[in-house]
Amino acid sequence: MPDRQELRQLALRTLIPGFSGTTAPRWALDLLDEGLGGYCLFAHNVADPQQLSELNSSLRQANKDVLIAIDEEGGDVTRLHSASGSHYPGNAALGAVDDPELTAAVHQSMGAELAAAGVTVDFAPSVDVNVEDDNPVIGTRSFGRDPQGVARHAVAAVRGLHRAGIIACAKHFPGHGATVVDSHFEVPTVDIPLSELRERELVPFRAVIDSGIELIMSGHIRVPELTGDAPGTMSRAAMHDLLRGELGFDGAIVTDAMEMRGASGAIGMPEAVVRAIAAGCDLICTGGELQKRGPMTEVVNAVADAVATAVIDGRLPYERLADAVRRGDVLREWQRENRGSRAPHALGLAAARRAITVEGTVPALSNPLIVQIDSTANIAVGESQWGVTPLLAKHLPHAQIRNVTPENASVAQISALADNRPVIVVARDTHRRPASKGFVEGLAASGHDVVLVEMGWPAAWRPEGVAAYVASFGAAAVNAEATVEVLLGS
Repeated sequence: MPDRQELRQLALRTLIPGFSGTTAPRWALDLLDEGLGGYCLFAHNVADPQQLSELNSSLRQANKDVLIAIDEEGGDVTRLHSASGSHYPGNAALGAVDDPELTAAVHQSMGAELAAAGVTVDFAPSVDVNVEDDNPVIGTRSFGRDPQGVARHAVAAVRGLHRAGIIACAKHFPGHGATVVDSHFEVPTVDIPLSELRERELVPFRAVIDSGIELIMSGHIRVPELTGDAPGTMSRAAMHDLLRGELGFDGAIVTDAMEMRGASGAIGMPEAVVRAIAAGCDLICTGGELQKRGPMTEVVNAVADAVATAVIDGRLPYERLADAVRRGDVLREWQRENRGSRAPHALGLAAARRAITVEGTVPALSNPLIVQIDSTANIAVGESQWGVTPLLAKHLPHAQIRNVTPENASVAQISALADNRPVIVVARDTHRRPASKGFVEGLAASGHDVVLVEMGWPAAWRPEGVAAYVASFGAAAVNAEATVEVLLGS
């Protein structure tokens, strides 16, 4: 068996941390020189395409085989366009259109942007079946609630990314769509029989495996009948017996961020990583949020030491660590052989237009009151531009705009301000916020022509008394543009 130093170097090759800033700090380059597996980039690492390309070139100069990953799902989850909103509709919009060739084309175009900037791995698509309307973290990131439909579009998305020379990653195994809590903060439980899991959550994963996907991301999700008390990431029954054994997946497994409380909240990052590798995970995302606190050197070294110690103590078989490194190397070989880029196509707006649905009749608008109910994005989405108010105001210079929160939205104040004008209410996931639901229905009951523009997940709930309900199936920039066209009747 290799000595401790060699074991640490093997452990380093499984790790994918993050770093702050738009240039690579010295410590980040030094870790690559020591053999670190890769980096995951976030919105704060991206200023513009030229800067991102230069950043990735510097990483590749330190380690030519570095895996450079990013979460670019389109729609609400964008790192390339967080300041302006994504140029591409997200999965919910594409699922609503239900044209797999369009889904493939959108992902090829998105992948081309990534490839041109030197990114090699996209942690997308999310193939979760969003059967729970109150899901706080998936929602519009899902292609829908029908397993077969999600499977169709998952395969198409992977095909599009592959055409652009990008490694695709299906997530979050064994399925995050039936959860009502966010694994960033606690361990979600999906308490269903394995037979139901196979018939619903696993259908898209089986489809992308059959189509040749090379990377799957684990989810920190507890399925008691499968994982017992452990989250899926640390369950050998989930990662090895089910994913590799039953479903036949022979590619690499990457973890969701290990600093999430659903993974390491109770046991700490180093121990969580040891358990994840032992369960069958091959690449470890460490410190997407931790990097905001400073250099990741201490965290990375602590994790590498813990993995080496676990091998020496016999808790982690050396063969399992070596196998994890080998599977990561297969990805590096794939990216060497599939580099390349194609020019992006202007597909985003056309796709977003096809997704829009309108129930009821939008009244004529000349000087409406536009009320945006601000909401805090979940960690996966991050802070990004959303809403229709700036665009709508350009076309309707006499419109009045108010931003409110669910807690301070006053029916009486907004009703008095509106007078006899129509009111456009713009919101995300209204159905999950009782205060927002009450506000919209209260305005409608006060006699105003109210149009609710839902830019989140369009659940079964519909507000009583509104003139129209407009669903954009996402809050990307192109969703906003398509929505404004509908509101203006153009």
